[in-house]
Amino acid sequence: MPTKLGRDVARILSESQILRDYQQAFAEVANVPLSFQTADAWQKGNAGHPKGNEFCTLVAAKLPECAMCVEAQAAIAGPGQTRTATTVCMAGLYESAVPVKLGEEILGHLKMGQVAMENPTRSQFKAVARHLVRWGLETDLRKLEEAYLHTRVIGREAYESMLRLLEVFAAHLAAVARQIPAELMPPKDPPLVERAKHYIQNHQDEPVELAEVARAVNASVHHFCKAFKKATGLTFTEYLGMVRVARATELLADPHARVSEVAYRVGFSSLNHFNRVFKKLQGQSPTEYRQKRCNNFAHPADS
Repeated sequence: MPTKLGRDVARILSESQILRDYQQAFAEVANVPLSFQTADAWQKGNAGHPKGNEFCTLVAAKLPECAMCVEAQAAIAGPGQTRTATTVCMAGLYESAVPVKLGEEILGHLKMGQVAMENPTRSQFKAVARHLVRWGLETDLRKLEEAYLHTRVIGREAYESMLRLLEVFAAHLAAVARQIPAELMPPKDPPLVERAKHYIQNHQDEPVELAEVARAVNASVHHFCKAFKKATGLTFTEYLGMVRVARATELLADPHARVSEVAYRVGFSSLNHFNRVFKKLQGQSPTEYRQKRCNNFAHPADS
């Protein structure tokens, strides 16, 4: 589990302009998406990214817990992975992750991939499709096959060169992390508030109640509300909404995920409530947010 300092530094890096510049340049030059996964967050590949693998995006939309993807992510960016790692899934797609460190602590991983090193074949697809159907995938297999056969192919030497470039990126980000001034770090929360935040993060997709969280941190509702508002400047309800909307912005990157599906996946029981909270925090509706995000990816020079 990352330290509080590590989480704070990773958050600052994940929101930094330098990382966005890296991601944009890498996607434009290599035609492959680059993501940064913090050590305390689970993230599957780059499904949904405009330059991501369309085959993976189609599978993720219909089979979110695809065993191939789960195994690949655990292999390259799991808690114990401290070195550059590459894995190839059953579909023959390569993916890699390069750790970004602060001292000996892993802040997160730079991830790229879901590409092939040889041209995919129809016979390979048939074998993969049998497994996917057995796991419960229901989709247009002809469309899926077409996407699979158009997978981005990168030669081994070129792929290894891209990995070395990511290792340079990771070293640069680590240097930036060491220079982040203490005044930019958020003040430490009281233990009660820290535990409450951790509980909310782990249960945000469930119907979390105020009394439930107060009980989980061994405090009365009155004391918890007072301490939480003093430390965060937010009420419990406001903070829970902020956490859920932050997660929703990640899921909306998948153009195939319905807004209603995203709303329920992040813990909202009402689509109207989700739309209202999202617009209050983001200044636009979920649909407008997605359209703007897609336009920014399609025309990065305009942003």
